[in-house]
Amino acid sequence: MRQLETVNERAVTAAAVEKVDRLQRAIETVIKGKPEAVRLAIVTLIAGGHLLVEDVPGVGKTTLAHALARALDCSFQRIQFTSDLLPSDVIGLSVYNQHSGVFEWKPGPVFANVVLADEINRTTPKTQSALLEAMAERHVTVEGVTHLLAAPFIVLATQNPIEHHGTYPLPESQLDRFMLRLRIGYPEAAAEKQILRDREHKDPLSKLGPVMTAAEVLELQRR
Repeated sequence: MRQLETVNERAVTAAAVEKVDRLQRAIETVIKGKPEAVRLAIVTLIAGGHLLVEDVPGVGKTTLAHALARALDCSFQRIQFTSDLLPSDVIGLSVYNQHSGVFEWKPGPVFANVVLADEINRTTPKTQSALLEAMAERHVTVEGVTHLLAAPFIVLATQNPIEHHGTYPLPESQLDRFMLRLRIGYPEAAAEKQILRDREHKDPLSKLGPVMTAAEVLELQRR
């Protein structure tokens, strides 16, 4: 009986490894020459954490987040963080309905499986803090009412160097919510040529389709 269980466990593990490999291959059709960055992004997803990608503009931070989101058959929302963004623009708010005479809850873009927080340090600390509860507790509390987020849930945030004009440093409480922080860096010359060739006629992102469902992600997270 024990031997049979071992064989079954090996089969399940092999299937999980194959799914992860398939996901990495799909993302690497877009992100060239950066297998370690892709692998760490997938590790963060499976571990149920959140990822912060820090680097200068133009190295593929947003593209990596977009590629991971497209490779998953999950709901996706992109939030472009700017200096005038409000917390309610992230988590949502209650709006008064004149016809019914009651306030109706309107969820914000954080209510998705994959949330791309693009240039997160370009908004004020007050708006940055709107993600704290969502990232730590997987729910949002507004006016005393708790709203559960979708599962799986991952925040993929990009950040420009702090010395760039118009940026706000992320507080320690926000940084603690991220499981991994990584830098992509510039690609090697051969990879850079391949990137230019791939984008000569069409963006490779447009050809990237889902290779893993939300149920499969949750299954991997439970293992």
